[in-house]
Amino acid sequence: MTPEIIAGHGPILLICDHASNAVPPGIDLGISAALINKHIAIDVGAAAVTRALAAQLGAPAILATVSRLVIDFHRPPDHAGLVPEISDGHPIPGNVGADRFDRIARYHAPYHRALGEMIGSYRPCLLVSIHSFTPALESGSAPRPWEIGILYNRDTRAAHRAIAAFQGAGVVTGDNQPYSGRDLNMTLNRHGEGNGIASFAIELRNELIDRPAGVVHWAGVIAPVLSGIAQAIQSA
Repeated sequence: MTPEIIAGHGPILLICDHASNAVPPGIDLGISAALINKHIAIDVGAAAVTRALAAQLGAPAILATVSRLVIDFHRPPDHAGLVPEISDGHPIPGNVGADRFDRIARYHAPYHRALGEMIGSYRPCLLVSIHSFTPALESGSAPRPWEIGILYNRDTRAAHRAIAAFQGAGVVTGDNQPYSGRDLNMTLNRHGEGNGIASFAIELRNELIDRPAGVVHWAGVIAPVLSGIAQAIQSA
């Protein structure tokens, strides 16, 4: 299953690793239908926000078309959770003993190859990946109060600007929350820092963007921030 590609122009390339809950034919995860619509299978609302931002900014975007339960595009190939056997306390029995090398070849490698080709074609100065997070993990976590989290690893050029901009706009903003990009930042480590391109991930609390009105609102909040950061990066 090939990624969804949105053509565009300009300095920003948008990425959505967990855009889909699709399970390809021939794969049986062994889970109930209800789980396929939960955060363990898809970043709820993230694809809609990515498409809305691409439209507002005229920016190119790439969206994965396979569920993170089949293979997680935001994990390196040797990561234990690449083909998860349990996710937020839910067993995924169909992944026990799965051929991870086959899934890498079919889905993971083509997705990252397509992203690399888009970077080579558009030569962006800023990569922004769009994710969403659940207000609290089912397996147990403190409530997550942030509206937006900005995740980053070593390269802080864009991330620190984003945190300041969102905080200045009155958004409850997490600095490397709800988890740290220093611990998990595979896509941007590879395609951003690996190429010297400024980058950060945006995590949105998913109940804020699970309806069209929320998507419109948050895309409207985010788009001018991204434009301003891209201009600052280009001018630096």
